[in-house]
Amino acid sequence: MKKVAVVVMAAACLTAGVGIGYAAKTKGPGMTLLSGKPAKEAGVAALKEAERLAEGGSWELIQIGRAYYLSGDKATGQALFDKVLNGGGESGDWFRIARVYVEAGENAKAEPLFLRALAAEPKDDSGQAEVGAWYIRTGQREKGEELLSKAFARNSEEIWHYVRAGEAYMGVSPK
Repeated sequence: MKKVAVVVMAAACLTAGVGIGYAAKTKGPGMTLLSGKPAKEAGVAALKEAERLAEGGSWELIQIGRAYYLSGDKATGQALFDKVLNGGGESGDWFRIARVYVEAGENAKAEPLFLRALAAEPKDDSGQAEVGAWYIRTGQREKGEELLSKAFARNSEEIWHYVRAGEAYMGVSPK
């Protein structure tokens, strides 16, 4: 009988704890945070709330950093990228940040991150195709074709390798 009472009491405590935790979770302010503010002020407020909700997630922080960086607040964007990179990051994070630099026209900042990602994942044919296409678009055709060759050698049936190559040779940025 005592065991049953202990189990019932434990289950009740667990249920109460979950309920209290769920209730304590704060709701975001939604549109009340943004309404009536000038666009720039509303944008910054939205990004600050997004950063709070990101809870340190690398993908989220990179997207928030991208918005700051490409809107002209490069220092805040870079600080968020550095937060991800200083936490170690992984090849996907390095690719995402490099893509922001490419969008900003800062190819010299993109290249080391692309190369770091490729070094970490040497069998990533999609990454090789992406970076190869980027090299071609930036006028480094030989480097680009070398990476595309590796990508095609690993997977010559991958449609996206051909799309990336076609875009690059035709001067079209990927999206």
